[in-house]
Amino acid sequence: MAVSTNLSDKARLDYELVKRAAKGDQKAYADLLGKYRDAIYFMLLKMVNNPSDAEDLTIEAFGKAFKNIQQYTPNYAFSTWLFKIASNNCIDFIRKKKANMISLDEHDDEQDRAPTDIQASSLDPEESLMKQQKVDLMRSIVSKLKPRYRRLIELRYFKELSYEEISEELELPIGTVKAQLFRARELLFNILKTSNQKI
Repeated sequence: MAVSTNLSDKARLDYELVKRAAKGDQKAYADLLGKYRDAIYFMLLKMVNNPSDAEDLTIEAFGKAFKNIQQYTPNYAFSTWLFKIASNNCIDFIRKKKANMISLDEHDDEQDRAPTDIQASSLDPEESLMKQQKVDLMRSIVSKLKPRYRRLIELRYFKELSYEEISEELELPIGTVKAQLFRARELLFNILKTSNQKI
């Protein structure tokens, strides 16, 4: 595949990393993650204004990019492609979040009234049961992971620790925690896909 002559030297270096990552080179993935993680995170933080959501969306963006790495073409910079994936994923997240809000607006004639939205917090008994079943199913699927991935998922999603707290708990660099969490989530996704279970 010919590299576009419009690419900068930086973009050409990225493309070399992308090619290595596509062949399963974990160091190339980690290099790309390290190179763009902060920029992606701060862009997403501006969009969602929530550090925890921005962290999760950052990992998701890299996850989607690497899952579809074969679709990347060097007609434009990898960073352009990655930022597009991250922003589109974030827009979807914001839309879904808004769909989970209950509007308290009255239909009145005041044009300047800002809408007042609150999240539906109480679940009816059936919803509570379904939620518990999903948690139980998720735990049984997580139990199929290798111990190191299982521990990461449990700390992040069941105990809801921050990346910094997981890093301290496991005595691992934050970059390693994020890279391994991405891998753990990918493995979970594959287990779900092959088991035909729905979460």
